[in-house]
Amino acid sequence: MNDHNNSIKPETAMATTTMTMIQALRSAMDVMLERDDDVVIYGQDVGYFGGVFRCTEGLQNKYGKSRVFDAPISESGIVGTAVGMGAYGLRPVVEIQFADYFYPASDQIVSEMARLRYRSAGEFIAPLTLRMPCGGGIYGGQTHSQSPEAMFTQVCGLRTVMPSNPYDAKGLLIASIECDDPVIFLEPKRLYNGPFDGHHDRPVTPWSKHPQSAVPDGYYTVPLDKAAITRPGNDVTVLTYGTTVYVAQVAAEETGVDAEVIDLRSLWPLDLETIVESVKKTGRCVVVHEATRTCGFGAELVSLVQEHCFHHLEAPIERVTGWDTPYPHAQEWAYFPGPSRVGAALKRVMEV
Repeated sequence: MNDHNNSIKPETAMATTTMTMIQALRSAMDVMLERDDDVVIYGQDVGYFGGVFRCTEGLQNKYGKSRVFDAPISESGIVGTAVGMGAYGLRPVVEIQFADYFYPASDQIVSEMARLRYRSAGEFIAPLTLRMPCGGGIYGGQTHSQSPEAMFTQVCGLRTVMPSNPYDAKGLLIASIECDDPVIFLEPKRLYNGPFDGHHDRPVTPWSKHPQSAVPDGYYTVPLDKAAITRPGNDVTVLTYGTTVYVAQVAAEETGVDAEVIDLRSLWPLDLETIVESVKKTGRCVVVHEATRTCGFGAELVSLVQEHCFHHLEAPIERVTGWDTPYPHAQEWAYFPGPSRVGAALKRVMEV
């Protein structure tokens, strides 16, 4: 077995390649399969077919069927076997085809995957990464469009990650695979092929025209517990992640509000320091996410900002989210929190 306790230094001065998020995720798995013999990848159709979104395309041909292979249609079986593999020294990277399908595996995720280290007093760990495409973008309706991040962030023992660009996607996935904690790795489907501005049902521009699509070819990591300020500003802090990072940026530009947009990247553990520092500077906060409003992750963000920044707030905190309904097939645009709704929230907090 490889010694995972020794940190691996990132390579320097690497060449870069323009990648989509799909290609960046595939590159991360390729790098780790080559570096670490303990890494295995499996899930429904991830072997010969290369995954429903082709994220694992070509990896089985390169590394063989013993390291990249298909699984039966049993989410509980996929996660359960991954926990066992992790306990005995492997580092499985498993894919659930859509985040909507995780529910049959809930017991394995909550009772086994998240608690193994705690229950065994550290004797066993579950160093597995659970990849799941999430959110809308393919008109998949109520069973292929959910954003269930709040289901995971409240489970002790899990890390929850959601990238918003190819560079972060590769670096975060490598860091997740190397992490000794189990990681829920959520991938926004709308961002697979390009950045999304909230006005179009497909990416407004390809990733090739975005600076964060220049992805290093080799090994590097992005910290699992650090947010990124994607748009500096002084008037209001926007806390968001995934697809709505770009919606928030567009809303700020269209309204002329000097908004500071923070891409959380890691939902749990949360980079509270960056959040608090920004809100204390701006005095205002808007939280944006695609998931439903009630008991969504945004509610936790609002609570934390209220607890840590109360005396600095100059306006009530606003939330802009999906509606409290199943994700509608025909009315996806009415459900999705677009720039007009985010812009209206920015204006409201500035008028107080």
